[in-house]
Amino acid sequence: MASSISSEAVTAERTAMAPTSHRVPRGLWLLPVLLAWGLAYRHLRPAADWLTGSVLRLPVDSHLGSSVAFFLFEVPKVLLLLVLVVFGVGIVRSFFTPDRTRQMLSGRRESAGNVLAALLGVVTPFCSCSAVPLFIGFVETGIPLGVTLSFLISAPMVNEVALVLLLGMFGWQIAAIYLTAGLTVAVVAGWVIGRLKMERFVEDWVYQLGTGGGEVTGDQPKPAWGERLGYGLTAVRDIVGRVWPYVVAGIAVGAGIHGYVPEGLMASFLGKKTWWSVPVAIVIGVPMYSNAAGIIPIVQALMEKGAALGAVLAFMMSVIALSLPEMVILRKVLKPRLIATFIGVVSAGILLVGYLFNWIM
Repeated sequence: MASSISSEAVTAERTAMAPTSHRVPRGLWLLPVLLAWGLAYRHLRPAADWLTGSVLRLPVDSHLGSSVAFFLFEVPKVLLLLVLVVFGVGIVRSFFTPDRTRQMLSGRRESAGNVLAALLGVVTPFCSCSAVPLFIGFVETGIPLGVTLSFLISAPMVNEVALVLLLGMFGWQIAAIYLTAGLTVAVVAGWVIGRLKMERFVEDWVYQLGTGGGEVTGDQPKPAWGERLGYGLTAVRDIVGRVWPYVVAGIAVGAGIHGYVPEGLMASFLGKKTWWSVPVAIVIGVPMYSNAAGIIPIVQALMEKGAALGAVLAFMMSVIALSLPEMVILRKVLKPRLIATFIGVVSAGILLVGYLFNWIM
């Protein structure tokens, strides 16, 4: 009897304790991880200098030592920032599925739609490989061509990874300039293309697919916060795992510029006093294939060597928004005349942004 009572007491005790364990927030693991991230980030500079000077025995003020110290500092710095940003953006993106984005843009007046599309482009999932299905889905839903292109311009160019990396490396002023300039180019370029009424230069097969494919029922269950944190971790694994080679390559190029390019050379080539600096920056940037995470270290090195902000901003935007691979992908749904108009309008916007910031900064 005593044994039975004891067994029942233990069972009741375990039952009473079970709900308490389930009430422990799943996100508690995040706090020690963020603390470890902060400690690691804080000690990057002394660690890089120690490795360069004490372990590799390279004078930090030499060309090679300066390049190596730059590389050893920037690689973990950018990757740590990238992990944090991508994790946060992965959570944010769990609120903005492509279907929900199409629903939000559907039925909007064109001018308001351009602004909303550009803003949504910053936070919604997008890469060059998804340009075609997104474009088709928007057309099927009846979203105007100009609004669609505002989204397709904003999504890669006003990149949230680039935004936070710029914030961490240059401060909020440069990040705000980048955000404002990118959104302005996306809104104005989409509006201009919409006014040109170029729907006939979309490939015919896109319109033949029919309409109604983008409807959203609205009865899909919202993910719990534990799932949203899981989306953040998945985004880190997928995105950081894909872009880290570009990051390392970009930092290696930046390290070479940092250590070996003479002071003032970039000022004479891409400085604000040379009228050709902005168009040259765009011409150099368009054929390059990189992403925001890989191009930011190069931007940093160019600015350290005297390149003007407007020229560097134009270079970065052209690499991200007018990359040759993306134009090849968009050719599947756009006829050559619309592709040429797209490139021309966006290039003109970037050109004006470059000259404007060369003038005011």
